[in-house]
Amino acid sequence: MARKVRNLLGLAVLAAVAERPMHPYEMATVIRERGKERDMGLKWGSLYTVVGNLHRHGFIEVAENARDGARPERTVYRITGDGRRELQDWVRELIAVPVHEPPRFEAGLSVWVALDPDEVIGLLRQRLARLDEENAAQRAALEAHRRQVPRMFLVEAEYDLALREADAEFTRGLLDELARGAFPDLRQWRDWHAEGGDLTGN
Repeated sequence: MARKVRNLLGLAVLAAVAERPMHPYEMATVIRERGKERDMGLKWGSLYTVVGNLHRHGFIEVAENARDGARPERTVYRITGDGRRELQDWVRELIAVPVHEPPRFEAGLSVWVALDPDEVIGLLRQRLARLDEENAAQRAALEAHRRQVPRMFLVEAEYDLALREADAEFTRGLLDELARGAFPDLRQWRDWHAEGGDLTGN
């Protein structure tokens, strides 16, 4: 469905203020502490624009204008009934409706024959090394968070790690096939680059 606010930062803001009223700086702090910045690919430069849009569409409202000492006045927002319904409906859609968004790696694989197989092998080795390093760091971070944060706030991080580990295992298997020369049509692929011919053999 078409949403009045489509930026995922809007979803993160609604989830934050559903807990308690907050000013935008506190929203950003809570969202960062829970790792939503990574999960949703958030762009912080649009935070105040998103908050303004949520307010304009009636999903949040001003609770108070607060001042702490000599600091500038801050507007504290709370979620409205419409905002809570929008949050719940948005979450239902994200969980229940699968959307295929081809990742960059998939796009690259779809045209990888443009490169020589030996170059592809080298690139896959680079990719695998990075994945293994990043996955190890992510596993360690997840374990650290588990000691402080309830699992209900970490499930998306577990899902992301599972996807990345599956990516690494696929890459490892593909690399092994290519490096051992067991990949079907590898000779034809090499000859095509060596001779500038047609992969179909014509």
